[in-house]
Amino acid sequence: MKFSTDRHYSDPEKAARKLLDIAKATEPVDGKIYIEKINAPMLYQERATPAEYKAGLDLAISRGWLLLHESGTFVKFTPQGIELFA
Repeated sequence: MKFSTDRHYSDPEKAARKLLDIAKATEPVDGKIYIEKINAPMLYQERATPAEYKAGLDLAISRGWLLLHESGTFVKFTPQGIELFA
């Protein structure tokens, strides 16, 4: 018997790809994409949990698609991240 449904972003790969899509649709300011511009849509529009959001962000960073500034306030696309949309 199954009591709950599978969450759409429980797979970090799907969460990371969605974060990249959101970041790509966001207008960068001096090449920076402020973190609140991607976490708000992911958490409130896509209904991802904070853990799913964090797992997706960590995966995107570990794969070299995004760079997170040491302050944690913004991300930037890497050349590998840009290639995903080419």
